[in-house]
Amino acid sequence: MRRRPLVPLLLLALLHLYIVLRLLPALSLAPLGATVVIAWAVASVVLIPAALFSRSMTNRATADRVAFAGLFMAGYFSSLLVATVLRDIALLIAMPFLSTPTFESLSEITAWIAVGLATFATLAGFLNARRVARVVDVEIPLRQLPEALSGFTIAQISDLHVGPTIKRRYVDGVVDAVNALGADLVAVTGDVVDGRVSDLSADTAPLARLTAKHGAYFVTGNHEYYAGEREWIQEFQRLGLRVLINEHVVIERDGARIVLAGVADFSAHHFNPRHRSDPVAAVQDAPEDASVRILLAHQPRSAFAAVSAGFDLQLSGHTHGGQFWPWNHFVPLQQPFTAGLHRLRQLWVYVSRGTGYWGPPKRFGSPSEITRLRLIRAPG
Repeated sequence: MRRRPLVPLLLLALLHLYIVLRLLPALSLAPLGATVVIAWAVASVVLIPAALFSRSMTNRATADRVAFAGLFMAGYFSSLLVATVLRDIALLIAMPFLSTPTFESLSEITAWIAVGLATFATLAGFLNARRVARVVDVEIPLRQLPEALSGFTIAQISDLHVGPTIKRRYVDGVVDAVNALGADLVAVTGDVVDGRVSDLSADTAPLARLTAKHGAYFVTGNHEYYAGEREWIQEFQRLGLRVLINEHVVIERDGARIVLAGVADFSAHHFNPRHRSDPVAAVQDAPEDASVRILLAHQPRSAFAAVSAGFDLQLSGHTHGGQFWPWNHFVPLQQPFTAGLHRLRQLWVYVSRGTGYWGPPKRFGSPSEITRLRLIRAPG
């Protein structure tokens, strides 16, 4: 059992060695430059696993610094590895068509391009991730929407991932931005935290300031179960969020009614069998004459069950929109939708790119968002 952690560590070291052996000779660096590259590789191999094990440290401030450094390194390593692989593929294709001097020149140029692209993506992605998420406006056209509900707005935040790199200051900024929208309702669609209540309660405290005419509602994501869902559910309730676990509430506006339901995370039953995600149970005994049925479900793949349960709109997160290239292309292997507004028979599904980020402090090609959804009458 003790040998198992050595396998990923060895793989990590070998991948760093691959990058160094493929790029360093082609870069034609002076001894000092070569030393810097080797020092980066060694530091990266040490810091990335250190970030994963930092939670075991007793000093939280030190643990957070180690995690931040290691996760930043992980983001850079990821982009540099992809760039190196793509460079090798390009060189392999070009090799038969070029003379030796031309090939060597191309090898050096592409090595610098790989380093440059990885550095740019990491720095730009860092700046994009660390800013407070911007507001994205989305209109949801619904047939037979009564006039009383036309213009009803929902502010959605998702995947904050408060933890070693996202702290109270960021959460304060998000809450201020949400409250400034003056939405009728606030929906928090899971993965708010990456850690225990005892470590993060001060950082999540600003969520108590979320305000909306019809309240703020929360459903669990998979990370709440990693961190201890029972304690976090109690904490979110203490902060004033209404937690929906396979249940619903009825919201009335000028005589028209909305059924707002929420389900536990799609994988919740692996951690708590009583939390098995069930959209049908979530609308049991709901009023038949409700004009709109909305489901809050962390993972987009809940949509298939939501269709059968008769929902009109599902709000989800989980995917982060892939967070940074090229991982957005792998999301469809697990989820039916990656980001944005989609249609599944009668059901609209909106997938937030997330309000924070997970792991590396990096967003490239998939900006974070606070979503303002507005219900409108569909033409015709």
